[in-house]
Amino acid sequence: MSFQRVLPALFLATAFCAGGAQAQIKVGVISSSSGPVALVGIPQKNTVALLPREVAGQRIDYVSLDDASDPTASVSAVKKLINEEKIDALIGPSGSPNAMGVIQFAAAAGIPMLAPVGTAAVVLPMNAQKKWVFKTTQNDDLIASALVDHMKATGIRTVGFIGAADPYGENWAKVTGELLQAAGIKLVSSESFQRRDTSVTAQALKTQAARPDAVLIASPGSSAVLPQTTLFDQGYRGKVYQTHGAALDEFLKLGGRKVEGTILAASSMLVLDDIPASNPTKAVATRYVADYEKLHGSKPATFGANVYDAGLLLQAAIPAALKQGAPGTAAFRAALRDALEQTRELAGTQGVYNMTPADHSGFDRRGRELITVKNGRWAALK
Repeated sequence: MSFQRVLPALFLATAFCAGGAQAQIKVGVISSSSGPVALVGIPQKNTVALLPREVAGQRIDYVSLDDASDPTASVSAVKKLINEEKIDALIGPSGSPNAMGVIQFAAAAGIPMLAPVGTAAVVLPMNAQKKWVFKTTQNDDLIASALVDHMKATGIRTVGFIGAADPYGENWAKVTGELLQAAGIKLVSSESFQRRDTSVTAQALKTQAARPDAVLIASPGSSAVLPQTTLFDQGYRGKVYQTHGAALDEFLKLGGRKVEGTILAASSMLVLDDIPASNPTKAVATRYVADYEKLHGSKPATFGANVYDAGLLLQAAIPAALKQGAPGTAAFRAALRDALEQTRELAGTQGVYNMTPADHSGFDRRGRELITVKNGRWAALK
């Protein structure tokens, strides 16, 4: 389904949420609620209803579009939101390639973009365009360092890598390669695949042939499952690591017993019951999960929480931006960007945000937990 086909219904929903009144602050949201990235995009789209509707006496209106997981549609959607809807901020898109493809348009329009995607490439290396982008997921190096530390501590000496052939997998290959080398662990194979592929037999066979102690798979959503189940079917019984892109219950359902024992690092939201009350993210994540479940009848994937945190960041930044300009003006949008960059100690569902001009993700170690699959469930790794 293309985003054009869902526009009438989406605009109707937006008008309904606004109660028929003209919004004073307008936020565009692009999610991949259909297509191959839908397992990521659906909880993100569903989270829009839980975002703040009023801040500092100003109404916020959300215009939500579906890009059907198509990067070309993401570009068309962004242009529509900028040129026709006159948005003050953008949340999305869901996919890393989609987000990379729209940064230039958001930057050219001077619109802050909150990207709920995995790849750190949307904010690194920092440049004149990426200074307009803020990332609501942990950067790859924060997650990867936890995995490599675990590998080293448990005696892993050789690693095979299988990653998506897109910005997500490519950046993970770069970051992991550097960390493995620094840790004295040898990367013995590196393979890639397309997210839409229905077979990765060749990649798995080449990985097996290298006889690694462990394999790291770097791909988001449901595409993270196939390489691991293929390796299992071929008889591989070494340790398998996954990135935070696999942090959803559908991974467990699709992988079944073949993903038992998987290790990944992700936000504490995935194992809330195992997290102490002293963790600053627990109360926020617990509230989000409860509100989402009440509204939709099911628990959200962590990907939805990335959009929820975008709402929290905007909520914290808007009051300062309003002092510099009215919504709908370039002055307001520039001030909103500046205020987002000044975020300090903001507890979200994914971690605690401390943004700086050089770091537009802002997470520290409070934004990750080592997690494993135990008896078909996510569990904190003890």
